[in-house]
Amino acid sequence: MAYNSFRINLVIRVLLLAGSIFLFFFLWFRTGFIITLIFTGFVIILQIWLLIRYVERTNRVLNSFLESIRYSDFTRTFQVDDTYSSFGKLKQSFNEVIKNFQEVKAEKEESYFYLQTVIQHIGIALIAYRKDGSVEMINNATKKLFQVNSLNNITELKNFSPELVEKLLHVKHGENALLRIQDNDDVLQLAIYATEFTIHNRSIILTSIKNIQAELEEKEMESWQKLIRVLTHEIMNSITPISSLSSTVTLIIEDLKNSLKEKCSDEELLESVGDVESAFQTIHKRTDGLLHFVNTYRDLTTIPRPQLAIFSVGSLFENVKNLHDEQMKSKNIECVIDVHPETLEVTADEKLIEQVLINLVRNAMQALKCKSAPRITLKGFINKRGRITIQVIDNGCGILPEVLDKIFIPFFTTKSEGSGVGLSLSKQIMRKHGGSISVYSKPEKETVFTLTF
Repeated sequence: MAYNSFRINLVIRVLLLAGSIFLFFFLWFRTGFIITLIFTGFVIILQIWLLIRYVERTNRVLNSFLESIRYSDFTRTFQVDDTYSSFGKLKQSFNEVIKNFQEVKAEKEESYFYLQTVIQHIGIALIAYRKDGSVEMINNATKKLFQVNSLNNITELKNFSPELVEKLLHVKHGENALLRIQDNDDVLQLAIYATEFTIHNRSIILTSIKNIQAELEEKEMESWQKLIRVLTHEIMNSITPISSLSSTVTLIIEDLKNSLKEKCSDEELLESVGDVESAFQTIHKRTDGLLHFVNTYRDLTTIPRPQLAIFSVGSLFENVKNLHDEQMKSKNIECVIDVHPETLEVTADEKLIEQVLINLVRNAMQALKCKSAPRITLKGFINKRGRITIQVIDNGCGILPEVLDKIFIPFFTTKSEGSGVGLSLSKQIMRKHGGSISVYSKPEKETVFTLTF
């Protein structure tokens, strides 16, 4: 409608100009009215100036409108003086278009901020980066996982893990990878998944990274518990009647032996009966030992639910130290307590955690037999991820690298008299608390067991 009004207005002006020009030449060639001719010429010049001004006015408004679109400046508005004029209708149409652009832009910004909010609140680390490693986007989970405030390039993670940087720079579209990283006090099992896409002629790699250490440990413990339940059930079903029968037969043979002593003087027969009695006593003794062995492993499946309470880490260390004070003195073992801050407290089942520490301290004492200056350090602090951490550190003989990954497996032990239950039990207790236990060792230098809550 505005365009139609503009066209009519322009046609009228052009016709008036054409008429004026015709009149000017008519007066020039057919009459001698000099004053009228001069006036007509002045009118023609005025009409031309007004026509140019009229067209340029439209161009200025149109140029201003196009610049608003080009630079996405939708704050500009056009003042409408007369809604019935062609310019008024044109400006009104421009204002309506700009208003529509404002609504579309507002919707896009809302969608963008909504998406950003969702990304930042996802618990899985997300990194979007180019193939040269330059990072375009990270979320809060990434900052928390890698302990960084910002990340401009993937190579900046080399201090965290060179293996991780190498994997991220060479990961392929749709690839799933699992990477184990020892990060000082924590062991991280990182599940990495990457997808690649192109946007604005840029190839972008979007990678999700999740620490599945807790999930792996949970599933591992569940698997071991199921296996132990089946094994102990089957063993108990077989051993219990054998133990009962051997005990009964032993009593019967003992009565028979006593009866033969009174009625028979055959020493060879009595000796044979004695051998049978001894054999059944051995069977009964071994079955009782096996029952005790099975009941020991049943402890792995019957850990009570933790009774959570807040207690001081320092007092916990003092209790553990006092329990082993005499043994440490007799072996010249120095025990150091290091808690920072001194008021550090933890929410857990004190008795269960104390049992874990007792087991770790006893293992440490055994590892210090060959040391001239044995030392055990009980350390408590808040790690860089804000989690309460307890460590048992000794300067003993250490743990061999090929054994390190196996020591928490049930039934596995490096001790001649060990049962392989202690560390497995400690791991399950920590899982019951929603925490974890890990180990780091340098043979002949240092071994560190870390409890993270």
